[in-house]
Amino acid sequence: MPKDARVALALGERDGGLSLMLADQGFMTVCSDLRGPTERAHELHHAFGRQEWITYEQVDALAIPKPDASFDVVVFKSMVGALGTKERQLAALHEMHRVLKPGGVLLFAENLRGTWLHRWLRRRFVAWDHYWRYLDPVDDRDLFAGFERTELHTTGLLANLGRSELQRDLLARMDALVMPLVPVRWRTILYGVAVKG
Repeated sequence: MPKDARVALALGERDGGLSLMLADQGFMTVCSDLRGPTERAHELHHAFGRQEWITYEQVDALAIPKPDASFDVVVFKSMVGALGTKERQLAALHEMHRVLKPGGVLLFAENLRGTWLHRWLRRRFVAWDHYWRYLDPVDDRDLFAGFERTELHTTGLLANLGRSELQRDLLARMDALVMPLVPVRWRTILYGVAVKG
């Protein structure tokens, strides 16, 4: 790897979609998951000719086996909820902060609690709901307190209720129209950027 190469870590990357995005942007990328990325991730990266940009590792977000200030970018999507408690989520965010270089960027998207209907449907139909800790868009802003700058956004109300891509697409279009009227605590996705000082 060239000495001046930009490097990224993708956490919770079972099937490798975020790793592909990072490699497409010119980052040497570690595609990682607690149990290691799937064969599907390898196939995806090979199909797009990005296998030389990506390495694969088993990584526990609570103890990232990398030195301080190793990465320009760290990314995750729908991962910290699986940690189950706010204390473990804080520990994971601390680890991500630790391995970022000064000025490094954390990019993320995570599931929010949503409405009472979202919570009821998850209890009834989502196998992992019993251990997942969905974030609260107000009370959990302190997860990112260690970063110098954060830009947090919320979205989503109906789209995640769709059972097919077509349904999710149509519901997402409706979401775009109603989002200005939807209270922040009813929303289902928190996404943003956090920059290390």
